[in-house]
Amino acid sequence: MSSVSLALRDSNTMLRRNLLHARRYPSLTLNLLLTPIMLLLLFVYIFGDVMSKGIAGGHADRSVYIAYIVPGILMMTIGSTVIGAAVSVATDMSEGVIARFRTMAIHRGSVLIGHVVGSVLQVLASLVLVGAVAVAIGFRSTDATVIEWLAAFGLLALFSLALTWIAVGMGMASPNAEAASNMAMPLILLPLISSAFIPADTMPGWFQPIAKYQPFTPANETLRGLLLGTHIGNNWWIALAWCLGLIILGYRWSQAQFNRDPK
Repeated sequence: MSSVSLALRDSNTMLRRNLLHARRYPSLTLNLLLTPIMLLLLFVYIFGDVMSKGIAGGHADRSVYIAYIVPGILMMTIGSTVIGAAVSVATDMSEGVIARFRTMAIHRGSVLIGHVVGSVLQVLASLVLVGAVAVAIGFRSTDATVIEWLAAFGLLALFSLALTWIAVGMGMASPNAEAASNMAMPLILLPLISSAFIPADTMPGWFQPIAKYQPFTPANETLRGLLLGTHIGNNWWIALAWCLGLIILGYRWSQAQFNRDPK
């Protein structure tokens, strides 16, 4: 069997293993998924009229705020769901499963690939569910073309891959699942200080560069441009640069942790 066939076979086995774990223990994914849904409902129905005044020119219009907030909530869903990958990897590390895999005659990269692909699939399923809730409460994207929808889906998938590699690195660097969950908290907190809920231009002047050039804000604005027809500007290439940079960083970090000699 060629090395490529071996890698594909073992990666598929590890993917099935991780998906079975997610199916048997759905509470973690459910808890992480409920956070963006609750925030969506909270900001739309409790704060929607007030928050929309800063976007709709001083007029309270909840439908305008729904259109604004949904892309940000979709990006936040990615950040919250990939924490499950960090916890899963940390659990395998602390229970000795990764050490056991190191001694087996399997393709070494398949262990990480199984975690990453499984997490990305879970994230995409979560995005579909959150998107369905958004449509149910009034979100519409009637002006987006098929190409723009495909580009939006590609951006979400690429961002999911980038954050998943970072989460896997966090999980492998953590001594236990609790530490991995705490280490991955910035993936939930960063969207809160991005343009997900309010425009970055309305934030204090000293804080605007932090909000504008972190990973989530360019991705938020690119997604809004694709789905709602707003101005994208240079946000698209900043978002792509963040995605590629995080993928490379997360991959190299995870690989270094996996290949190091166990203590």
